[in-house]
Amino acid sequence: MNAEQHLELEEKIVSMLKTVYDPEVPVDIYSLGLIYKIDLSDEGDLKIDMTLTAPACPAADFIVEDARIKLESIEGINSVDIQIVFEPEWTKEMMTEEAKLELGFL
Repeated sequence: MNAEQHLELEEKIVSMLKTVYDPEVPVDIYSLGLIYKIDLSDEGDLKIDMTLTAPACPAADFIVEDARIKLESIEGINSVDIQIVFEPEWTKEMMTEEAKLELGFL
């Protein structure tokens, strides 16, 4: 995979992550700042580090599975490995301005 293909695939990954929502929050996981790392190998193996708004999030399994299914549907992605991490701890400052506006923090 050349640099241009790699960049295009990363853009598709971000676009797809923006379609994954926590059912309790009307903002996507990318805009919420829950995605800490996107690591795409030249072979199409994708590793994502993400967090949750709360460690005991009842929708965690749903969110991770929704993200995995959607990311695996992207042509050029061979495997998806999503790790839930809690360092650093998520804060509302990690959200995009649009997400803060949507949730009434601005």
